[in-house]
Amino acid sequence: MHPKLLRAVADAGYETMTPIQAKAIPIVLAGRDVMGAAQTGTGKTAAFSLPLLHKMMRHENASASPARHPVRALVLAPTRELADQVANNIKAYAKHSQLRVACVFGGIDMAPQTAELKRGVEVLIATPGRLLDHIQIKNCQLGQVEYVVLDEADRMLDIGFLPDLQRILSYLPKSRQTLLFSATFSTEIKKLAQSYLQDPVLVEVARPNATATNVEQRFYSVTDDDKRAVVRQLLRQRELSQAIIFVNSKLGAARLARSFERDGLRTAALHGDKSQDERLKALEAFKRGEVDLLVATDVAARGLDIADLPAVFNFDIPFNAEDYVHRIGRTGRAGASGLAVSLATRDDARLVADIEKLIKKKIDLEAIELEDDRPARRPRRREFDEVPDAAPARAADHAQAGVSASAPASTPPPSYAPRPQRSGSRHHADPFFDRPYEADPNAQPGWEGSVPNAPASQPSTGFGRLVKQKRKVASLLGGKPPAA
Repeated sequence: MHPKLLRAVADAGYETMTPIQAKAIPIVLAGRDVMGAAQTGTGKTAAFSLPLLHKMMRHENASASPARHPVRALVLAPTRELADQVANNIKAYAKHSQLRVACVFGGIDMAPQTAELKRGVEVLIATPGRLLDHIQIKNCQLGQVEYVVLDEADRMLDIGFLPDLQRILSYLPKSRQTLLFSATFSTEIKKLAQSYLQDPVLVEVARPNATATNVEQRFYSVTDDDKRAVVRQLLRQRELSQAIIFVNSKLGAARLARSFERDGLRTAALHGDKSQDERLKALEAFKRGEVDLLVATDVAARGLDIADLPAVFNFDIPFNAEDYVHRIGRTGRAGASGLAVSLATRDDARLVADIEKLIKKKIDLEAIELEDDRPARRPRRREFDEVPDAAPARAADHAQAGVSASAPASTPPPSYAPRPQRSGSRHHADPFFDRPYEADPNAQPGWEGSVPNAPASQPSTGFGRLVKQKRKVASLLGGKPPAA
């Protein structure tokens, strides 16, 4: 390796190569196309970026002219967070050199990205959609690209980026070195490799689609209503300081984050409906330890490197079995141990079977006994407890009825007390006001028959005084008013 790169590697604290790095770096330096299959968290980014930077060091120059800094290496990533993370790693590796590194992705203003591309960059990390936007408005030229990296290519196919990938690859020179890295290899990925890679070397350090051996995987059989209580209980029992909670929908992530926030846990949500600035802030707060739980969709399942993350929860079983491998790969990174908990309901039997088939491991659903961690409710007070003068009033009523207050009642006491009178109200001494309403049997309803107490000159119409009669008016054409 170039001395400047070795110096950056030493600054990053790297001492020994991981298996994927030890196998891939010599092949990449030899100029061969590579299909790299390794478990997530094993250092794939350094495996492809360090040899490419070493090969580009011959183009290093301090010129200010953009023409002296064309795009020579293109790295495509499926999500904005992964693109930003890869860019930060490559910038750290190239910090002692004159090579320029830029990252472009959607969700933010294009103007700063445009200015950076116009100044010239050697290494460009991008998401497919935003890269096509810059290509269409002539912000970057890909005619001198020598190296192409498809990072997490299976995810790009899952979210429908295949047409965009084909358009981007059509802008590139035919003679180039192409590297494809992923933790899972599907049939579509192999077809993509046959189309765009030339005699690739398959680099595997573990069986494809295998999960990390240092991650403890537990599957619990629960109901939908108990999932949140199970998460709280396991966080408490295992003394977990932080965890990522994966769900299948953006709306579900927002709702679950609010629920955990009400439970007193510092929670942030990460999903596609949030702006890029909000997503980056939530991720940085989680990395700094300011957030206990990160409730996320699969936008956080690929490539995110969070140091010493103790646990991952699959609140919802993923629809694609490959996503399970990537989700639990957020914990147990760089050889550390981790915990992956999946909460399965009766409706998830088919999804669990798909995971079992993919990882080729028998899954045993465990039962879990929930502890009641809900705060005890205050006893419901009766109405006479809330009114201070209700008990003396009852004692006075008992005394008036000749019943001793201390004697046990033969019948159970009522569950309510009479509403006490207001202090300002007056009691009527006239018994007339205490009598119930009695209708006059000789009274005639006011809406039937003649009007009561009407003068003899008023004819009976058969309608009461409450019914308003229609007035006779003259016709608009040729009518005459009624005679007086």
